[in-house]
Amino acid sequence: MIRVKELSVRLGGREVLDGVDVDVSRGEWLAVVGPNGAGKSTLLKAVMGVLAHRGEVVLDDRRGSGLKPRERARLVAYAPQTPALPPDMTVFDYALLGRTPYIPYFGRESRRDREIIAGVLARLGLTGFAARRVGELSGGERQRVVLARALAQQAPVLLLDEPTTALDLGHQQQVLELVDRLRTADGLTVITTLHDLTLAGQYADTLLLLAGGRSVARGRPAEVLTGALVGEHFDARVMIEPGPGGRPVVHLVRGET
Repeated sequence: MIRVKELSVRLGGREVLDGVDVDVSRGEWLAVVGPNGAGKSTLLKAVMGVLAHRGEVVLDDRRGSGLKPRERARLVAYAPQTPALPPDMTVFDYALLGRTPYIPYFGRESRRDREIIAGVLARLGLTGFAARRVGELSGGERQRVVLARALAQQAPVLLLDEPTTALDLGHQQQVLELVDRLRTADGLTVITTLHDLTLAGQYADTLLLLAGGRSVARGRPAEVLTGALVGEHFDARVMIEPGPGGRPVVHLVRGET
């Protein structure tokens, strides 16, 4: 579904990504992890086509460099870490922005577009919020609205940059469980960046560990979240033990005082 080969990005005179290779199969959930500044968000932006890059990005057997923006938006939906949320816009109208790739230039949304938005809001438990202004929502509600806009694109690939940022524990779980259910129901291919290693290990099929702009490990969660790799690349003392289903749980170990 997605193939990235020798992807490199240079920003401000610095090589932020350097020769990264990624393959993600249809229906797979890949979590990109790594320390701050590793290039996680940059990788998603490059795949989405909003950053200039070297190397190759192939989406559903189509070269990304040959896709027009509207064509790419029909293949890939992207939810940034800090999206611009117009506070006076209603939830329905914000989600409707996701239909932009299908609405003719200088045209208006169709009845079908509005039906799709109504269906997406219903699936996310947002029907009762349709007329609410975005600025009136809680953090968890806003995250669902951002997800609604992305799902409205009906793209087979979903890129989520830190979807649990600034959410409390319960809302983190709700968002990730929701993404997992939608992935299963719709056959979505999902790529997320996540700071929380335990969450990444619990939900993703595969992890990609970036450090210094390079790929240093890729595999099943238990293969990537090892004491040696986490200790080396995060400069942290950790204890890792199997959790539900044998998936790794990462604990910080307090230093001696």
